[in-house]
Amino acid sequence: MEANPRSTGRLPAAFLTPGSSSFMDFLGEHSPDLLPGNRSLPPVQGAFEAPHGTTIVATTFSGGVVLAGDRRATMGNMIAQRDMQKVFPADEYSAVGIAGTAGLAVEMVKLFQLELEHFEKVEGVQLSLEGKANRLSTMIRSNLGMAMQGLAVVPLFAGYDIDRDKGRIFSYDVTGGRSEEQGYAATGSGSIFARGAMKKLYREDQTEQQATTLVVQALYDAADDDSATGGPDVARRIYPIVTVITDEGFRRLTEAETSEIARSILEGRLAHPDGPRAALL
Repeated sequence: MEANPRSTGRLPAAFLTPGSSSFMDFLGEHSPDLLPGNRSLPPVQGAFEAPHGTTIVATTFSGGVVLAGDRRATMGNMIAQRDMQKVFPADEYSAVGIAGTAGLAVEMVKLFQLELEHFEKVEGVQLSLEGKANRLSTMIRSNLGMAMQGLAVVPLFAGYDIDRDKGRIFSYDVTGGRSEEQGYAATGSGSIFARGAMKKLYREDQTEQQATTLVVQALYDAADDDSATGGPDVARRIYPIVTVITDEGFRRLTEAETSEIARSILEGRLAHPDGPRAALL
């Protein structure tokens, strides 16, 4: 499928051959070496270090779903990047947050975006949210060989289900196993702390503002106990990426909106360092 300098301008035959509406199937048939899971790693001696991204959180609210992530990438005990983007739109009504090997994760997200776009162009309709979650599961499973060598990618997928008129969250394991989460979810090295925070603060009837505050509170708690998770960095003006998905589509909060939430949380932590308290009963 490489470009031909002597070409008449027509597309290669591969693009004109009828087939599946899946771009991954198309690529696997005509150029399988381009799929991330089909690449072989060169032999290495000793431990192999690659930048890893953590922590991703999500929660539903009455009008949709919020997906957010911190900005830190680590390589061993070192901070590899302070402002990494870990949350991306998958299409108009869904988003994916990445945790794991940063380079492979970003590549997988781009391939997933192309997969959904290709399906919509071929079929003329959008894939259902359930179908999108299944496609992502297949992509993660194809990366199992890399995961067994320590290069795992474990994303969190969230979107607005137009058919069911609500926000939904899907989590995965390294084998591509998919689970639908109810109310809230977290993945990455700080997920255990973030999930604990959300478990105490989540409310089924919460508003969008409460949901966006909740995810930043959870990321703050994760950063408080997990060195691989970065909290709000006021000095460098680096704040978590917070996205909202409703029946109006995907929207990323502006830096001004996110900084306002982060600063209000920081002010509250000056009085209560461990964060807000949930009612005992």
